[in-house]
Amino acid sequence: MTRNPEALMLFAAGFGTRMGVLTKDRPKPLIEVAGRPLIDYALDLTGDLQPRRVVANLHYLPDQLEAHLAPKGVLISREEPDILETGGGLRAALPLLGSGPVYTVNTDAIWSGPNPLTLLREAWNPDRMDALLMCVPIERTLGHAGKGDFTADAEGRITRGPGLVFGGAQIMKTETLMAVSERAFSLNVLWDQMHAQGRLFATTYPGRWCDVGHPEGIALAEGLIADV
Repeated sequence: MTRNPEALMLFAAGFGTRMGVLTKDRPKPLIEVAGRPLIDYALDLTGDLQPRRVVANLHYLPDQLEAHLAPKGVLISREEPDILETGGGLRAALPLLGSGPVYTVNTDAIWSGPNPLTLLREAWNPDRMDALLMCVPIERTLGHAGKGDFTADAEGRITRGPGLVFGGAQIMKTETLMAVSERAFSLNVLWDQMHAQGRLFATTYPGRWCDVGHPEGIALAEGLIADV
């Protein structure tokens, strides 16, 4: 098994319902922040890594996204007729991603600080981990409602609880995807299995992070970008 990921998955299939009218005629990853489509900020993260394959899953208004991504060398995994959620979408893209662990990145966040994917690669230990999530302390987040998603122990193993927000970037092994019976399912299904086996880990992001999944997040993200 390849120890370090050689492929990256961009999650870009969602309906963007929290964006309201902004996604009436365009998919959420193409909403502009500081004059650039959101998904381009996610693509920027791949520069330091140069993965062999970058794949995006598409469902809502897919033609617009494919026209934007294909010229950039991104491979396309269309989910038709139904959307497959994160787990089902990742599984459907495996023929394009290849075997071995993969990076996955949500396309509705802005990172300010070191490249989270580089930090994940440096901390990844496949002998101990089945997934390594990049989490952000709640006090370093913008636009996030709630108390957090996870709590970590001294070794970085995580469980559901307050304090750390999943930033939408991770490294994950994909072998167990095939054992899930449902066609559409969330990656939470795999995370719960990994947690039960003591193999779900997180590393903590040292910079700041903004959720751009809702309209108010656009101005917050633009302020964060301007502060750099």
